[in-house]
Amino acid sequence: MPDRLSALDASFLYLEDSTTPMHVGGVAVFRRPRSGFDYDRLVHLIERRLSFVPRYRRKVVHVPGRLARPVWVDDQDFDVTYHVRRSALPKPGTDRQLHDLVARLMSRPLDHARPLWEVYLVEGLARNRTAVITKTHQAMVDGLAAPEIGQVMLDVSPTPREPAESLWMPEPAPSPAQLVVDALAEVVQRPGELVENVRSATLDTVATVRKVGNAVGGLASAVWSAATPAPGSPLNVRISPQRRFAVARTRLDDFRAIRGAHGGSVNDGVLAVLSGALRDWLLSRGEVVGSRTTIRAMAPMSVRGDEVAAYLVDLPVGEPNPVVRLHHVSHAMRAHRESGQSVAAQTLVRFSGFAPPTLHALGARAASSFSKRLFNVVVTNVPGPQVPLYAAGARMIEMFPVVPLAKNQALSIGVTSYDGDVYFGLNADRDAMPDVDVLAAMVEESVEELMGTVSS
Repeated sequence: MPDRLSALDASFLYLEDSTTPMHVGGVAVFRRPRSGFDYDRLVHLIERRLSFVPRYRRKVVHVPGRLARPVWVDDQDFDVTYHVRRSALPKPGTDRQLHDLVARLMSRPLDHARPLWEVYLVEGLARNRTAVITKTHQAMVDGLAAPEIGQVMLDVSPTPREPAESLWMPEPAPSPAQLVVDALAEVVQRPGELVENVRSATLDTVATVRKVGNAVGGLASAVWSAATPAPGSPLNVRISPQRRFAVARTRLDDFRAIRGAHGGSVNDGVLAVLSGALRDWLLSRGEVVGSRTTIRAMAPMSVRGDEVAAYLVDLPVGEPNPVVRLHHVSHAMRAHRESGQSVAAQTLVRFSGFAPPTLHALGARAASSFSKRLFNVVVTNVPGPQVPLYAAGARMIEMFPVVPLAKNQALSIGVTSYDGDVYFGLNADRDAMPDVDVLAAMVEESVEELMGTVSS
């Protein structure tokens, strides 16, 4: 039988439109080693690692008449150099130019006639740096069995691990007639599938979203337990196809010091910092911010090695005191944890994965499946390794997640800790948030504000 897309993975194909491409991304910045880190090395590295992610040589093929969900089929004309591309900034390339390039690349949908991923080597960065930008459709990333490409290209040593030699030969593609025969055979076994497939194929959004909700199981029940809609916010607007991207850099030791002084967790500190930054951003726009003003975040977070929690958290942006904001967030998160609404990691692995950078797909998948009335912003926070990682001998010095936008969501925030630092990637709609750089700077200022309350 064919390797058919799961109901959830197919849903991300059906939900995609011109303003909400369903790919998750990442930006990794490397220090160039003396031996060099060029396009040919990157192509060789990825070509060798494709054996770890066989789906990256497969494309989506639809069944005639949409009698069943699409299938994964080996790309008979697979060309790794089509997917691994090179770009260059005018030397000496600045971070701002890199972020502009990220925004342009993330605005473009992937080619559905080919395997749904791209990797870009960006040369010309100042200070002897090179960047790698990844784009992977969420239909491709369904957990540890099919992780995001950025996860498998990294090593813990400058000497790359070499997979066992394997000669890849594409399996013959099924004919349209065979696809129909296989689909009809499944209909005989599960007749209800035919109705669901036809409804999804005609873009019945309600049916598709219900399918997504059913797939996430416990997460859906936790999210739908929210009794009140999210507050009004300039973050919930009709969005365009174009994006802006900005970053913030902070120190993990600062969040640990905040935790030591005021309690809570590092996750609580991240949300409190974002509360302060969003408060300042709203005020900079002349928005009315009262003492009870909140912004609701959907915050899927890993909380232990074997557990993941996905919560709706009302960020207290109306509170002027940074310590009180932190206590509000800590209290809300503690109440969530004690409510038993956390979701086992194995449940989430079915649709997102549990290892950086794969886990950042979780927030985007969850956000895409629920009403905009439930939350204002998505925040994914993934603890990363606290040791250096390498690609083809080049040391990774920074990593920024790029979480896609859901419909009518102007901002998504990805957070990753790595090698002693905490990195924020802010993906925003180009028209709705021309000031996303301002918000990114306010994230760093919000950390400084909280650190000012920590006694030396």
